[in-house]
Amino acid sequence: MAENTEKNKTVGIKVIGVGKYVPELIATNEDFTKIVETSDEWITQRTGIKTRHITNGEPTYHLGAMAAKNAIENAGIKAEDIDLIIASTVTADFYTPSAACLIQREIGAIGCMAFDINAACAGFAYAVDMAKRYLQSDDGIKTALVVAAEELSKFTDYTDRSSCVLFGDAAGAFVLTKEEDVPYASFLGADGNGANKVVSRALKVENPFRTSTEEFDMNMPETKAHYFYQDGKEVYKFAIKAMPNAISEACKKAGIEPSELDAIVPHQANVRIIETAAKNLGLPMDKFIVYIDRYGNTSSASIPTAFCDAVEDGKIKRGDKVCVVGFGGGLTYGAVIFEY
Repeated sequence: MAENTEKNKTVGIKVIGVGKYVPELIATNEDFTKIVETSDEWITQRTGIKTRHITNGEPTYHLGAMAAKNAIENAGIKAEDIDLIIASTVTADFYTPSAACLIQREIGAIGCMAFDINAACAGFAYAVDMAKRYLQSDDGIKTALVVAAEELSKFTDYTDRSSCVLFGDAAGAFVLTKEEDVPYASFLGADGNGANKVVSRALKVENPFRTSTEEFDMNMPETKAHYFYQDGKEVYKFAIKAMPNAISEACKKAGIEPSELDAIVPHQANVRIIETAAKNLGLPMDKFIVYIDRYGNTSSASIPTAFCDAVEDGKIKRGDKVCVVGFGGGLTYGAVIFEY
């Protein structure tokens, strides 16, 4: 397969810096037994989660800015060197300004292009691939900052025992440059037919000129205000197929087999999903980077946060072929393969 890998070396990315940030406040499984009927054993067996970090009032953009500062320091560059900021989030603090513009302000990278994307839990994979395409455009963009910042505590219903134990808050960031003749491949997609499986509502149409009482809900579920809703069984069925398929398809594009990957960093939603995906791919679990026990599900922030921990713990090293893969609301899915 080495020959195929050489053939598929092309314009790719170089990750020159990584960073993460999580709030100091930690909620343990035991803490949840005080607000809902549950137990540490029940949560651990079904999800693999032991603790999660929860904001104590810090806004989403603050988490993102702190992760970005850490990534910039790790890269050994200045904020003024950044030409592009892409922020992935489903929990932005404002409809406008974007989280990316607020992060830009906080880190002092004024003047560069900055915008948000929302691809839910696959958002980081989408954002990395988007950044790569800007970097290879030769349009003056030489350094990109990709930030995933999420505060799922904003839309968590803490009276719902089945879902409130799942979510945490975190942010992670990559600093990227273009690299010639390195492995790179991506496989991204979405299935809008599953849009009603993972839902958090925004504002409804209300104005003084409205006369229609018809609700155009596109078969969306009734939800409690803006609180998060998911059809757990359907999401599980989607995830255990979408994740291994995205990895396999990205590997085909890269000209390698999944077994040739040194590490796979999946969205950290549920350890059972990751275990099933590994089994479906015929891969050992030690190929997969899993830190869900520390952070819970932090949507698009889960991949860069886990990646940072894996680098710190020596599970991902320079020269490794890595696949980051996400799946989530939309329904979205995506995998990106690169050399760290």
